[in-house]
Amino acid sequence: MTTSSADSWPGQPERSLVSLDELARRKHVQPIRSAEDLAQDDVFDSDEELDAFLAHVYAARRADLT
Repeated sequence: MTTSSADSWPGQPERSLVSLDELARRKHVQPIRSAEDLAQDDVFDSDEELDAFLAHVYAARRADLT
């Protein structure tokens, strides 16, 4: 696959597309299996950020039920 000059900026290095799975593998990302995984010390900066995330997930799941 090639890119046209319209797809890149002058001087920008060519980059190949990488799948999300490959990117996760390269960064040693582990899947989240439970809410407890999200509560680990290095996932969110604060308890409030975790609470906001969980509220968002809850609302999104409830919206899918209607």
